[in-house]
Amino acid sequence: MQTKNTFSRIKKEIIRSISVSLMIYIIAQTSISNAYPIFAQQGYENPREATGRIVCANCHLANKPVDIEVPQAVLSDTIFEAVVRIPYDMQVKQVLANGKKGGLNVGAVLILPKGFELVPPDRISPEMKEKIGNLSFQSYRPNNKIFFEVSFPILSPDPATNKDVHFLKYPIYVGGNRGRGQIYPDGSKSNNTVYNATAASVVSKIILKEGGYEITISDASDERQVVDIIPPGPKLLLFEGESIKLDKPLRSNPIVGGFGQGDAEIVLQDPFRVQGLLFFLQYVILA
Repeated sequence: MQTKNTFSRIKKEIIRSISVSLMIYIIAQTSISNAYPIFAQQGYENPREATGRIVCANCHLANKPVDIEVPQAVLSDTIFEAVVRIPYDMQVKQVLANGKKGGLNVGAVLILPKGFELVPPDRISPEMKEKIGNLSFQSYRPNNKIFFEVSFPILSPDPATNKDVHFLKYPIYVGGNRGRGQIYPDGSKSNNTVYNATAASVVSKIILKEGGYEITISDASDERQVVDIIPPGPKLLLFEGESIKLDKPLRSNPIVGGFGQGDAEIVLQDPFRVQGLLFFLQYVILA
């Protein structure tokens, strides 16, 4: 019974400890998107909600794949490599905030168990430095660490010096994004999403306004009038005098990116357990 209670207590500690997060951003061909990660940092204290949903999915609505590869098990105070794969077409162009076309911004969020962290610079091997290149990193929160790369080095904790860490199996969560989001944290739409008609009637007027459009939908029979403001971006799909239905797309769909999330498990292995297993196997062979 005591062993069961001890295991239950350790399990609860693990759940509470999954709070360290790394966020990596790979900016491809466009600098205008550099500010977007700040939205998640300002709006959410933790990048992973209680439901398991990574907060980036609240703004990036399209679903795309992401994959993470980590070792099955690692020893304490050792360096291992985590590889995040975010497949996307480098030839695809997205709509930027100013309405022009540009390259996709690509990035990821990596949530590690407590105690796991990026490898200190003085412990990174030359081969790993070559993979990292000259990319920099920043924190999701001041006491956490964030890294810009698809492949990056992680340092496992040592239970001998960190009493909050135990030789157990730990989950690692990853989210991968390509392209700008469709919704801002305040709930408003970006120009990188679909805009639909808010009324069913006739398009009476289309005015070009600050790079976007002001579309007036009116019904001559009862003199009702609705004005839809469309920010700069994709081509309009309607013209003046056209009859439209409610929720009809007013312009082409600009969404070419999306967000996906996944997870992996890694065992923090006790070297004495490995030695015990080797002795046991040796005994079986001799027997």
